[in-house]
Order: sequence, then structure tokens, then C-alpha cells
Amino acid sequence: MNVSEADLVRRARLRLGLGVGLAITALLALAGGISYAVLVRGQEATIQRELAWGAANGTVPGPPACSWVFWYEHGSFVGANTPPPPGLPVRADAELVAATGRPHDSRLTRDGTRYYVHTERQGDRVVQVVFDARFQLSDRRHLLFAFTLAALVGLLAAVITGVLVGRHAVAPLVEALARQRRFVADASHELRTPIAQVHTRAQLLARRVAARPPDARDLVRLVASTRRLGEIVDELLLSARLSAAPDGLPAVGPVDLTALATDAVAAESDLAAEQGQTITLATPGGPLLVAGIESALRRVLSELLANALAHLPAGGRIAVTVRRTDEAEVVVRDTGAGFDQADAERIFDRFHRGAGAGERRHGLGLALIREVVTGHGGSITASGSPGRGATFTVRLPALGMAPRHPWRRHRWTRTPAGWRA
Repeated sequence: MNVSEADLVRRARLRLGLGVGLAITALLALAGGISYAVLVRGQEATIQRELAWGAANGTVPGPPACSWVFWYEHGSFVGANTPPPPGLPVRADAELVAATGRPHDSRLTRDGTRYYVHTERQGDRVVQVVFDARFQLSDRRHLLFAFTLAALVGLLAAVITGVLVGRHAVAPLVEALARQRRFVADASHELRTPIAQVHTRAQLLARRVAARPPDARDLVRLVASTRRLGEIVDELLLSARLSAAPDGLPAVGPVDLTALATDAVAAESDLAAEQGQTITLATPGGPLLVAGIESALRRVLSELLANALAHLPAGGRIAVTVRRTDEAEVVVRDTGAGFDQADAERIFDRFHRGAGAGERRHGLGLALIREVVTGHGGSITASGSPGRGATFTVRLPALGMAPRHPWRRHRWTRTPAGWRA
């Protein structure tokens, strides 16, 4: 992943995490605000009931240290249930009620608490009730602290959860970017070889035309090479659909491995002959049918031959064998540079280089071959040793056997009208 893609993914995860965190924090804040409002409303109602009870009965049922009752008559206060704190009672409120006869409420904030003062006329005298709300204010502060702490913890947990969820949510984006890069790499690798082949054949044809009339077979092979370019593009799209949407794959049909091997050997024989290399083909003498996608299996055989020729010295030999055992098999054996048997599995990894391989790279082609073969329900194995050549064996279920591949669950049988699923 390059820097820009990494930044894009990281920002997407961070934004998703922060979004989840802010959403949860907002919900906690809303819940805290509602709870705080309900608490304050309940406390205010309780305090008003306490004050009304004290004014009507001359006493307050609450704790004595938190409430006081005063009587005001003839310009002075008389009596109190307990000694009041400094500043109480409130003379101005008593004088106002004595003059107007209307009840009056006020609040005083001092000494870190709040006093609720209710003054009203009772007969020919004025009663003033004072309530100290220090415990109610303490409950409010505790509630605010608890919700603030819960909001901070919730925000942290939400951000962490959001980042973790973001990794899964952003995973499709990462996968899409990876598939895009993979497709570009596959296209670059796979198209390079056939384009070079077309160019080489065109050069050979141009030289032969200058020396003598052109051979129609050269034109046919040139056309076949250009046709394979189109097939490669189709197979790259097929490879992408293998992992993305298997249900969208083309339907399989009966494919003759003998015919495919014959065509593949014929396509490479001239180029091999110019380098002093030989390719031999052994077949069972008749069709060997498998259920599959013809263009994809054709690519398997041509890529195996291209891989063998790329690692074959001048004078080297390639033997292609098509046979039926318990399965349909195609074996490509060469006398080239070979490879360390310890790399027999890793050579199917993309761009793998074996120990001491130098510029030799089995690379992307073999990885695509395995993908196609396993998609057909078959297998491919490799064996070899340094300096003694390599052998690749492709095994596929022969037609009439239960197919194991996940593309299409068809069983092909011969009828008088031909092969049918």
C-alpha cells in the first residue's frame, strides 16, 4: 500500500472512530442532561413542599440543622427552632410581606451553599421559613461528576471501539484497492509475454517476406498470438471474478486437453526451433475431455510452456504428456535450470524468487495458473532440482467424474446429440 492509500485508510478509520465516539458521547450527554433536569426538578418540588409545610405548621420535618422557622411581629423577629447561620432571617423579605400581605420567595447563596427563603403572613404575624439545600447541591455535583466521568470513559471506549469497527468497515476499501493493484500487476505481467511474441513473429514474418513469399502458416500463428492477447484480457477479468463474484462466471463446457496441448505445442515450436530447443508431445491418441472454461485452460498450458522455454538453455528439451489415470493429467517436463525442491510450493506465490535465482522469477504466471486449476477443482504440483530441469503436473477431474470445483456444479454425459450437463 502506498503512502496516499495508507493515509486514506488511516483517516477513514480515525473519522469513523471519532464519529462513533462523538455519537456515544452525545447520547451520554443527553442522558446525563435529562437525569440532571429530573433530579433538580424533583429536589425543587421537595424543597417547596418543605417550605409550605413549615409555613403552615410552624415547623419543618427535615433535619434541624438544615431548616429554620422565624416569626416576625411588631418590627422584630421572635423565636427560632435552632440558632440560624449568619445573615438569617432576612428582614427585608419579612417587612415586604408585612406591608403587602403577599407571600415572597427568595434565594441566598453564601458559604458554599444555597438558602431557600419563603415568607408569608399567618394571621397577624409573618412567618419566614429557611431551607439549606447543601445536601441537594452535593447530590447534583456528584451526579454531574459521575456523568462527566462516564462521558470521558465512554468517549475513550467509543473511540477505541470505533477504530476497531472501522478496521472491519474499511476492510472492503482496502480489499478493493488491493484488487485494483493486483489487476494492474497481473495485466502488466501477463500481457508482456504475448505482446513480445506478436512482435517477434511479426519480425520473423517481415524477414521471410523479404526473402521469399510468406508462408500462410506464419500468418495463422500471428493471428493466433493476437487472439491469445484477447484471451489473456478475458482471463484477467475471470481471475478478478473468481474472488469477487463466482456466480457471474461463464458456464463450463467439455474441453479437450489433447487439442489444447496440441495447439500450445504448435504455437511455440517455431520459436523453440530457432533457439535449438525441441518440444515433444505425447497424447492418448484421442480426446481427453474435462469440464471447464476453454480459454482459461488454454492459458494454463501456454503459460506452462512459456515458463519452461524461459528457463530452457539452447539445445534443451521439453516433453509434454497428456494422459488419463484416475484423473486427466498434463505433464510438462523440461531439461532447464530447475529449482530447489524446497521452493516447490513457494514458486506458485506471486513474484517469488528462489534462493540463488538471480534474475529468474517464476512470478505471477504460475500463481495465476494455480488459481485457474484449483478453480476447476484440480491441482498443480511442481518438482525439480537445480540444473536438472523441472516437472509440472496438472490434474483435473476427467469428464464423467464428479466435479469438485466451485464454479459450476455440472456433470457432463455423452448423448446422441452431444455432451450435455
